[in-house]
Amino acid sequence: MSVNKEQLRQLHIGEEWVDALNATFERFDIMNPLRKAAFIAQCGHECGNFKMLEENLNYRAETLMKLWPKRFPTLEFANQYAKNPKKIANMVYANRMGNRDEASGDGYRFRGRGCIQLTGHANYYHAGQALGEDFVMQPELVATPMYAALSAGFFWNTHKLNVLADNRDIKMMTKRINGGFIGLADRERHYNEALVVLT
Repeated sequence: MSVNKEQLRQLHIGEEWVDALNATFERFDIMNPLRKAAFIAQCGHECGNFKMLEENLNYRAETLMKLWPKRFPTLEFANQYAKNPKKIANMVYANRMGNRDEASGDGYRFRGRGCIQLTGHANYYHAGQALGEDFVMQPELVATPMYAALSAGFFWNTHKLNVLADNRDIKMMTKRINGGFIGLADRERHYNEALVVLT
């Protein structure tokens, strides 16, 4: 059973997502209402209800110090990066997740994109291999509905989230996606709404 634009309209999701979501559901066996509702809820929380497909790194110095205290130990240092998303990404994502050093520009090139933020060269490479696309050479593809959804489906599948969806375990799902429980109440609200619309 596919999702249709009327169901998405009820969930305040644009109709441009119909094909992308259905392709993802089919490819990654997200075929029952519990799985679909969980996927829509988690992605909905992660990407501002399918409206923000690129990580916003436009941070003030104070925020940088809060988010990455080891990387931005002083206000003076943080001010050199403040409000410069490209510089921030290149610094905070340097030498990790398959990225090269700060000067390479990999941090910004492979910044978070998609419904469940795909981040870092290694993740772009593996998702691209799995989906038959070259995300390393065309990282911006991940910010289009089709690949934003499919890359999230790839993450969903590799993190075995269908099993948790079948058990309605929103809390554990959130931990696997987020590393913690940030936005749990919002994810549960999205889930309950989606479940009503999809059943």
